[in-house]
Amino acid sequence: MAAGQALAALLAALLAVSAQLLPPQASFAISLRKVDNTTVTIKLKPGVSSICKMRIRSVIRSELILKPGENVTFTFTCSTPEKYFIMEIQKNIDCVSGPCPFGDVYLYPVQLPRLNRTYTWDVKASTKAGLELKFSAPWLRQIEPGETCSDFISYNINSCIDNTMVNIGTFCRNGSVSRVKLLGGVVMSLHLPWDSSLTTSGFSIANRTSIKRLCIIESILKGESSITLMSPNYPLGFPEDELMTWQFVVPSSMRASVFFHNYSLSNCERKEERVEYYIPGSPSNPEVFKLSDSQPANIAGSFNMSLQGCDQDAQNPGILRLLFQVIVQHPQLDENVTHLVDLSKERNMTVTIHLDGWPGRIPLMSEPVCLICKDPRTCDRILTLASGTVYRISFLCKDLSRLRITAEKGISCVDLRWCQRKIYSLSVPKAILQLPIQLHEFIWKLLAPDLINIEVTSPSLKLQQHVRDVPEQRCNRSYSYSIVSATPETELNVGVFCPGGSIEKIQMRNNITITLRAFGKGFINETNHQDLKMSFVPHIKDECSFTVSPNSKAKVYLQTPNWRYGLPPYVSISWYIIVPSKQIARLGFSKDRMGIACETGRAYINIKEETLGAEETVRREDEVLPDPRNMYHNFWVNISNCKPVDKMQLTLEFWVTFADKQIDLGIILAVVAGAGVLLAIGLAVCCVKKKKKTQNPMVGVYNANVNTQMPGKKSLFRKGRQNNESHVYAVIDDAVVYGHLLKESNGSVAPEVDVYRPFDGRMGSLPPSPPPFSFRKDIKCSSNTEEESPPLMDTDHDTYTFAHQKLGQLEDNGDANEKDKEDTSMPLLESKKQDGLVE
Repeated sequence: MAAGQALAALLAALLAVSAQLLPPQASFAISLRKVDNTTVTIKLKPGVSSICKMRIRSVIRSELILKPGENVTFTFTCSTPEKYFIMEIQKNIDCVSGPCPFGDVYLYPVQLPRLNRTYTWDVKASTKAGLELKFSAPWLRQIEPGETCSDFISYNINSCIDNTMVNIGTFCRNGSVSRVKLLGGVVMSLHLPWDSSLTTSGFSIANRTSIKRLCIIESILKGESSITLMSPNYPLGFPEDELMTWQFVVPSSMRASVFFHNYSLSNCERKEERVEYYIPGSPSNPEVFKLSDSQPANIAGSFNMSLQGCDQDAQNPGILRLLFQVIVQHPQLDENVTHLVDLSKERNMTVTIHLDGWPGRIPLMSEPVCLICKDPRTCDRILTLASGTVYRISFLCKDLSRLRITAEKGISCVDLRWCQRKIYSLSVPKAILQLPIQLHEFIWKLLAPDLINIEVTSPSLKLQQHVRDVPEQRCNRSYSYSIVSATPETELNVGVFCPGGSIEKIQMRNNITITLRAFGKGFINETNHQDLKMSFVPHIKDECSFTVSPNSKAKVYLQTPNWRYGLPPYVSISWYIIVPSKQIARLGFSKDRMGIACETGRAYINIKEETLGAEETVRREDEVLPDPRNMYHNFWVNISNCKPVDKMQLTLEFWVTFADKQIDLGIILAVVAGAGVLLAIGLAVCCVKKKKKTQNPMVGVYNANVNTQMPGKKSLFRKGRQNNESHVYAVIDDAVVYGHLLKESNGSVAPEVDVYRPFDGRMGSLPPSPPPFSFRKDIKCSSNTEEESPPLMDTDHDTYTFAHQKLGQLEDNGDANEKDKEDTSMPLLESKKQDGLVE
């Protein structure tokens, strides 16, 4: 099996070789004249195997060098020699000892094999007479080292001064570079691919007087355009103490601007590296700039720019290099319109005007330029304004919607005694809003030293926390606030908030960054109502504390900070929920458990109402979260994190709803019954006084089912009828005691008679309060307050029954009382006028 595979591989190799060793191709004849001083070299590409070769007569060769005056005829042993061979054609031109062949440069010799080839013209010239290379249309475009041309046709220009080679640059076709003047000799190379149909070199040589500088590069710009140029030897160093010039030919009706994108400076011992501009009509030619300065912009017409080096430190020369861009555009219609930006009263603030997407996005060289100008000649794509100054700026931009504003303001506190009394308004200054540019971000950096914290409030609008999973609580306004608390150990992303919610106040520890982000044109209208404010407050216990004051019956969702990454270890967050007096809050959690396991410490959720003797509900990370519950007073929700096991994060969301309190029907009945009792007492007293000797008195019938308590749950008072004293009368009318003697002509009634026991205790005006709830497993009471029971909702309603004696008849309800052996009733009536009832 293995032998068969080896044989197959051998056959495949032989077939491949035979495919290359085709019958001889058409022969090539190259003949060089001696006077042309041209050498032709054909050799294998670096790293390519020598499967294909050249046959000269009967000799097989892999390289051929043809010198001036020689000729040769040869063929290739393969059908695709362009895959294996390259060709170099070098022509030496001596303009020092003999005349220069000025004029167009031709590609010589002709009828060469179709191989990748490089033409090189080595022209020697005196430094007293500069050489000029003139390019025919469509001219050249400089490219960075390592970049390739789209048609793979490129030019490389090198200058030779005293046997020192300086790389002027590499160029493609279709550009703006029309001429290059060089001091001394030049080595010009043209690289053509094997399938190129180019028959001319595309340049000519002319002799000029000495230019007294390394080189001059001429660039002709027509219409709106953008070009990129580099200093010689880029990215290596510009020659020491050299001078070079770029000449820009710009129509007088156009405007040009220069931008430095990449530069570095050498270490100078003498002189100073600089850039000089010669601008026609300028009162101060040449205009001198440092490489670190903003370069001239909005230049009308043609101008020159020169780069001057210095004498470098021999021990540490450094590198002088420059890559820059020149943009030409039509004059802008609003270039004479200035905008006043008054930042004189602002402190610790910077305003940056930039292109949309900055700083992450770098504008393409080909994009239409948008410039911001501090004065007619100082323009840039990015402009930074500092506080304490008044600016008059203008824009050279056809589409201002591409520009954005980013501002930053710092507020700090050193002494709490001074800054605690001050309230700072976190609003965007009008000087920024009046510009015809959209605000992107306004950042407040709030700095607080140790033991001083920061409080952010929104008194009128309040804040709504952005909750992505709840459509009705997403921030869809024209702006939002992102709040981040930065501690020395960690960064806590408090959340994203927008106006129109229930969060009234946020207190945070340490330094805070608040970022306002604008999302639309409607932001300018909404900014008139901004009310975000901040102040410095004393130290707080929790890392962050929210005060939530509802203003509607809608559900309010609240999430723990750092929602994306989870609450940091050992961080405690609190929410103080304000419950209006006429409403009831209902609290619930969006999931059943915390969803973490602790590596160190424990995580807790604490819920407690702010009232005397309030019960506190506590849950750990290994317990089920509380079920939804009603809250009748302001209450706290506290979440404290442990150090979770790796890859586990604590993220909790809870909701609060509010509803109006409903008046209990039992309370209404009790009030009505109480009023009826008082009316009956009045009538009874009146009747007893006036008719106690002439008429049969009323009989008070005791009803064991009467409940004298406030509405509450049944059977909380555990005494039964036999062993409590709720049925004992303090004072009994004589008509009750002697009721069995009362008779009428039409019959007799035997009212129920209870046993009289004397009462020596103190009489109260209200029924006793029920005992408090017994402790439940999930509840612990505050240790420093007395126990107080919450309102009771489930109530059994009992009533009193009165039997009034009439002519010959009494209504008797006594038999019904025997059905309840576990009576929870207490005496409701209290006699305040005993002398009037008993004689």
